[in-house]
Amino acid sequence: MSAKLLCGRFELSLERPVVMGILNVTPDSFSDGSRHFETDAAIAHGLKLAAEGADIIDIGAESTRPGATPVGLQEEIDRLLPVLEGLRDCGAALSVDTFKPEVMRGVLDAGADMINDIYGFRQPGALEAVAASYCGLCVMHMQGEPRTMQQAPCYADVVAEVRSFMLERIEALRTLGVHPQRVVLDPGFGFGKTAEHNYELLRRLQDLFFDDYPWLVALSRKSMIGHVTGREPDQRLGGSIAGALAGIVRGAAMVRVHDVAQTVDAIKVWQTVQNGVSG
Repeated sequence: MSAKLLCGRFELSLERPVVMGILNVTPDSFSDGSRHFETDAAIAHGLKLAAEGADIIDIGAESTRPGATPVGLQEEIDRLLPVLEGLRDCGAALSVDTFKPEVMRGVLDAGADMINDIYGFRQPGALEAVAASYCGLCVMHMQGEPRTMQQAPCYADVVAEVRSFMLERIEALRTLGVHPQRVVLDPGFGFGKTAEHNYELLRRLQDLFFDDYPWLVALSRKSMIGHVTGREPDQRLGGSIAGALAGIVRGAAMVRVHDVAQTVDAIKVWQTVQNGVSG
């Protein structure tokens, strides 16, 4: 695995798991509703995530839960820009969760360090919007599209199909000259997948790996946790941490989480078990 991730203003070491904190600037997030929708509340929460140890803050202004209402281009940009400005000097890299090329260009001009795209940069113009920049790229797999992706997910072999998808996307990035150390891959837990598909991907995570590209595990509070625990999203902390650690044990370089402080603590304990107590 590459020892670092080039991410805009930052060069992030992958010698330990990177923690990406989730900041939803939406009125309809599945996990925290409208709690951080107002700009001041969003900035305050972003600063809290950075203080708790987030290496990256992933800012999303359009919900991608199943059945979510689409957000207009200008509205998405208007939600994002003041939050980016307010968090510019927080000490963490700033990622924007978007699939719209126009939004990508706007937030990169405003100083975003990473683009996290649920469509894997498949929208027309998306690759061109990011290729010549210095931003990090999170390439995610999704079967279908958010409004209908959970209606009937179907795979002959989910691991093989996700891996094949990623090989194709990496080739597209290479064609445009994107440096491999700018890229992290996300299998897309919950995006066009049943609980069985999700746990198969997590169980066989290492079967996805190729060419030393780092992988992200993003399952915090998702339905796959509720499927096992029977708990609502705001009660899925324990299951989310267990899932994150299961991914790290299987080689994940990055975890995307709502509960940064608790996840950072869990990783520290796991690392100490693995490596011993220093000092």
